[in-house]
Amino acid sequence: MAKELQVLNALDVAKTQWYHFTAIIIAGMGFFTDAYDLFCISLVTKLLGRIYYHVDGAAKPGSLPPNVAAAVNGVAFCGTLSGQLFFGWLGDKMGRKKVYGMTLMLMVICSVASGLSFSHDAKAVISTLCFFRFWLGFGIGGDYPLSATIMSEYANKKTRGAFIAAVFAMQGFGILAGGIFAIIISSAFKARFDAPSYEVDAVASTVPQADYIWRIIVMAGALPAALTYYWRMKMPETARYTALVAKNAKQAATDMSRVLQVDLEAEEQKVEQLTEDKSNQFGLFTKKFLHRHGLHLLGTTTTWFLLDIAFYSQNLFQKDIFSAIGWIPKAQTMNAIDEVYRIARAQTLIALCSTVPGYWFTVAFIDRMGRFAIQLMGFFFMTVFMFALAIPYNHWTHKDNRIGFVVMYSLTFFFANFGPNATTFVVPAEIFPARLRSTCHGISAASGKLGAIVGAFGFLYLSQNKDKAKADAGYPAGIGVKNSLLVLGVVNFFGILFTFLVPESNGKSLEEMSGENETDEVSVPNVEQSSYNRTVPLV
Repeated sequence: MAKELQVLNALDVAKTQWYHFTAIIIAGMGFFTDAYDLFCISLVTKLLGRIYYHVDGAAKPGSLPPNVAAAVNGVAFCGTLSGQLFFGWLGDKMGRKKVYGMTLMLMVICSVASGLSFSHDAKAVISTLCFFRFWLGFGIGGDYPLSATIMSEYANKKTRGAFIAAVFAMQGFGILAGGIFAIIISSAFKARFDAPSYEVDAVASTVPQADYIWRIIVMAGALPAALTYYWRMKMPETARYTALVAKNAKQAATDMSRVLQVDLEAEEQKVEQLTEDKSNQFGLFTKKFLHRHGLHLLGTTTTWFLLDIAFYSQNLFQKDIFSAIGWIPKAQTMNAIDEVYRIARAQTLIALCSTVPGYWFTVAFIDRMGRFAIQLMGFFFMTVFMFALAIPYNHWTHKDNRIGFVVMYSLTFFFANFGPNATTFVVPAEIFPARLRSTCHGISAASGKLGAIVGAFGFLYLSQNKDKAKADAGYPAGIGVKNSLLVLGVVNFFGILFTFLVPESNGKSLEEMSGENETDEVSVPNVEQSSYNRTVPLV
């Protein structure tokens, strides 16, 4: 076992300092923007339907046709999946810092451009919106592997899990910010431009100025990302990339001496010894990688895929939740601006009650309980609550029992966030070698986004009523909500099983997990050799 580099050891044992918190904020702003964007589009899709798909004489306000709704909501997912793969690979080839600025600028430019489709023709507006949302998603996708990798490579061993989870938890604040901003904007417009409800006057219920609301909400996502661009460019490249991948020991020591405010030795000879060792030069598509990390990659990709199927399917049940509590009346009883306000208020309260607390419970407990225990617990409770919703589903549909449905629903997604939604992001940034870390995280994240597409759109069709006459307009008959919930319960159960492929990384250095300190595999005792391959944590 080669002695660890002084610069990497200094990072591992460093006390929590101010630079840790600045790194969390700088890296987390990408996730703030990501969540804001994915959240805010769901706030304005109803408004887009009223503005661009109004039908004279219809009993209900205009709504986006199923294929248009799928495109508007899904195109960002497709962009994100592509960006995760591309920028994950590029982050290992060019360095984390160089690519980090590219993703942020792409997010800023495309957020602004999303709201600049200057036309009143539905086809032109939706086409330009979808085009820029794809590239916005592409930039957001790059932020997943890069933010996780940078934070893991900057953090110390003791609190690394909490720091990476805190970056991811900025999503919660992005969701809240999206809802609060939409409430403020819609309230301001509602006060200035009063309008009757749709059933009173269908045309007058959507004032011409409502077209500005969705544009302002969509474009505002560029602001937090733009504000952090300067600080991203000021961050030095991570020492692990500079020393282990770029093989520049002197630069790694100089950068971290400035960050940690201590004197560090360059150790060029030791870097050369580590990087030239043939046992540590295997690529992604090699037998050596398959032997060392194949099961790990299978574990991180499958668990993230299964989690996101369940997590993104929550959109199916939000309309039931909102109508159950009486937060959102029937569409025809509201005007266009009032509908935006009520949807924003409802989704913000749901986020505040279940989504945000779950993220920060993970931050608080991940370095105490470990990644493995939190992920297993999360999948277990998600399975239990999905089956508890599904099996007596008819019981929950009665008006008197709907508050219980809301509680069960909230608990399901509390344990998604205090569980696999956070840990599937954290673990891939810790268990792979530095030269493949960003790529493997990108592959894992892309697998998750594929699950999100299945969850958000596959189940949208699957959950339709078995009777086509009772299905939503434009949709074919499905298997019903009850059977969809049963399927999701099974999906979560498989998440429990595949969690056993994911190793516990709590309290270990990144090099210990990846085996990058190995210089002579024959001379390493068996216990040490298997330490980075252990799946279930030792008790």
